[in-house]
Amino acid sequence: MAGKSPLQATASERSALETLAGSGGRAEADRARAVLLTLAGWTSNRISQAFGVREDTVRLWRSDFMRGGVDALRTRVAAGPAPVKAEAALRVAAPLLCASVADRTNWTLARLAGEVEKKEGVTISLSQLSKVLRKKGGIVTGGQDTR
Repeated sequence: MAGKSPLQATASERSALETLAGSGGRAEADRARAVLLTLAGWTSNRISQAFGVREDTVRLWRSDFMRGGVDALRTRVAAGPAPVKAEAALRVAAPLLCASVADRTNWTLARLAGEVEKKEGVTISLSQLSKVLRKKGGIVTGGQDTR
């Protein structure tokens, strides 16, 4: 169906969209900007080219906004099981790795995984432990890059 989008927004919705468009989260900011551009008369094709997404994606964003307002455009954390192993690994690794470098044991992934199993009763693979320390490692390394 070609033509102008039936999308409309109140002044308060436009204000909320503009705030969300300035968000630090790129995905939700792009969705808000796409809706604002739709309100400005841009077509799905033009918006999709500007954002590097498919036209159907732009239409989904519009549909989300029409159904749920600005809140429907916000990024949500996907539901799923709690990261039990990752949390256990961080509980054990954080105090061990935060000690002064001069005074602490030289911890390898294998030693850390063994310590996690001993203290928490949870086995974690070396590759998973490595990922956890890299992703959440700011806590462990005091915000310093580990590379």
